[in-house]
Amino acid sequence: MPKTPPSPTKAAPATAEQEPTISEQIDALTDPSFMTSLARGLAVVRAFSDSRKPQTIANISQKTGIPRAAVRRCLHTLRELGYVDAELNNFSLRPKVLTLGYSYLSSTPLTVSAQPYLNNISRTLNESSSLAVLDDGEVLYVARAATSRVMSVALNTGSRLPAYCTSLGRVMLAHLPPEQLDQYLESARLRPMTEHTVVQPKRLRDLLAGVRQAGYAINDQELELGLRSIAVPVRGASGTVLAALNVGAQASRVSVEQLEKEFLPVLLRGAQELSILLP
Repeated sequence: MPKTPPSPTKAAPATAEQEPTISEQIDALTDPSFMTSLARGLAVVRAFSDSRKPQTIANISQKTGIPRAAVRRCLHTLRELGYVDAELNNFSLRPKVLTLGYSYLSSTPLTVSAQPYLNNISRTLNESSSLAVLDDGEVLYVARAATSRVMSVALNTGSRLPAYCTSLGRVMLAHLPPEQLDQYLESARLRPMTEHTVVQPKRLRDLLAGVRQAGYAINDQELELGLRSIAVPVRGASGTVLAALNVGAQASRVSVEQLEKEFLPVLLRGAQELSILLP
C-alpha cells in the first residue's frame, strides 16, 4: 500500500526547545529604565491579535505567560482609558485602540500614499498586493489591496508573518547588513510551515544571497500550500531597502514562470513609483 502523505496544513512536531513566553522575554530585560508594567500592557493588547472572539483573563495569561493578577490589572487600566471593553469576564478591544496604530500610519509618507499604487497593481494583475516592512524579525503589513482571499488566514494592515518563509520577508532579509542578518539567523526560530519550507540556516542564507543578486524573491508554497508569491524591494532615495512589495496568487492558477514573466515587471514598476515617496 502507498504511504499516506503528510497532512498539508500541519507543521512538523515541535522540538523539546520551547520559545520563551512574552513574559519571560520581558522579565529577562535588566535595563533599570525599562518599564515592565508598560511592556506587559502592550503585550496584553497584542494578545487580541488574530482573534475575533472576546478574550478572558485566562486566555491572555496563557498566550503571554503573564500572571493572571497582572493581566487583570492591565485590562482594568486599559478599560478605564477606553481601549478595552468588558462583559462579565469577556474582554474585547474598543475602536479607540486604532489610534495607537494610526499614529504610525499617518506619520509615514509611504503608508499614507501607497494605497493607490497597490490598487493599480491589483487591478492590472487581478491579484492581491501588499506592502510591508521588517519589524522585529517579522513581516509587518502596512498597506494591502485584496482582490480575493488566497490564504487561510486573513491578511490586513497590521498583520504579521514570519520573515524567513515569505517572499516579502526574504527580500528585506536579503538586503540586511551582514551583521544584522547573522543576528537574525542565530535568533530566528525556523519552523516548517509546510513540507516545502526551508528551515536550514545555511540553505536559507544561500537563498537570500540569490534574492539579493536577482532583485526579487519567489515563495513557492513555503508559507502555505497552494500559495505562491513574488516580492521586490522598495528603496529610499539613498538606495537603502526600506520596504517590500509583493503579489500573492493561488498556485493552481499561476505558475512560477508567470510570476517572473508577467508579475515581476508590474511589481518593479510599482516599486519604482513607491520609492519616490520615501526619503
